[in-house]
Amino acid sequence: MAEVHVRRRRSAALLVALVAVAGACQAGPGARPAPPAGVAELVPRVIAQHPHDPAAFTQGLVWHRGRLYESTGEYGASSVRRVRLETGAVEQRVELPDHLFGEGLARVGDRLVQLTWREELARVYDLESFELLAEHRYAGQGWGLCFDGIELVRSDGSGTLTFHDPGSFAPLRRRAVTLAGRPVFYLNELECVDGQIYANVWQTDAIVRIDPESGAVSARVDASGLRSAGVGPDAGVLNGIAYREETATFLLTGKNWPTVFEVVLVPLTADGE
Repeated sequence: MAEVHVRRRRSAALLVALVAVAGACQAGPGARPAPPAGVAELVPRVIAQHPHDPAAFTQGLVWHRGRLYESTGEYGASSVRRVRLETGAVEQRVELPDHLFGEGLARVGDRLVQLTWREELARVYDLESFELLAEHRYAGQGWGLCFDGIELVRSDGSGTLTFHDPGSFAPLRRRAVTLAGRPVFYLNELECVDGQIYANVWQTDAIVRIDPESGAVSARVDASGLRSAGVGPDAGVLNGIAYREETATFLLTGKNWPTVFEVVLVPLTADGE
């Protein structure tokens, strides 16, 4: 999602307060608030660090057969890329027209589907050649995108996810997302993993895990520790989640981050905190 709307930036603080309130209990001074019932507290444990193009305004990540596919944003600089994880080298790239702002990315079979921010246009590429195969219109903004094997799931910066037909991109249903009964707004980059949806929460270092049937948040991830692991103060927000099935690890990065962190998500207490 673009980081250009001051009003959104201010409003994002409301989400931080919401998460804090939802997790609060009768904890003493200086104690960490207990999570709401049924919500797991997780942190990323870093097992590897990989180089990443710090000029990439990361909007979406996909892992497939040993390569990282990435969507980058900003007008005049948006792209779709195939990246070698070990070196950060961009092996293939296609640029978007200057009037399009690239957003979320998902793989559906031998195709990549990329959202655009305000242009209400989904672009479909051949996975190998990056040839543009089709374009689909949709209503509203495009932020994050993932494919659960049946449907494409889109976020638009609100607290609601929209499920789309993977062929026509027609909207099929919508699901409000809640944490302890309260709405969770600013859902951004998405990753579908084992029947659950992981979502970056814009302007925070938080990731939430969502049950797609109920919309309830079943876990929240505090990824704030990644910044102290080599991300400079000039880097943008956490944004970018991909899952490596062969290693059962997540790849996490952010806008203009110099690093992709390969992590496992562990319970807070298991990480020694």
